[in-house]
Amino acid sequence: MYSYLVLRVVAKLLMPFIMLFGLYVQFHGDFGPGGGFQAGVIFAAGFILYALIFGLQNASRVLPRGILRFGIALGVLLYAGVGVYNLLVGGKYLDYNVMAQNAVHGQHLGILLVELGVGITVTSVMVMVFFTFARHRQTKGDDQDGGSRPL
Repeated sequence: MYSYLVLRVVAKLLMPFIMLFGLYVQFHGDFGPGGGFQAGVIFAAGFILYALIFGLQNASRVLPRGILRFGIALGVLLYAGVGVYNLLVGGKYLDYNVMAQNAVHGQHLGILLVELGVGITVTSVMVMVFFTFARHRQTKGDDQDGGSRPL
């Protein structure tokens, strides 16, 4: 693995801002453009940047496959759970009005939870797909250049 000092320093400086921007997009999604999918892509891009700069093994230690599998399941269950909760309290599936005493508060809470589920799922799936393709390339060995180039 090559050691690029400038890239490592810049990546370390950018990572907190990438994650902070992802949080902003996640929680601003019910008031304007953005939401779970966009925030999930931003978070995943941050983790993929980390994997590209610091190596796949280091990224796997930061975000193990078990955590990614748990994130995929948690996000889907959170999304579906909001709908099932609405059914149980007498509303329609994903009708957020019944989630709180005030319909406006119910809408905000429902959208926040559903978008959170989408963000967790998108982040986990995108990083898992990247890890799968990157590991496949490592184990296969790049026939064209003998596997000498970094990911």
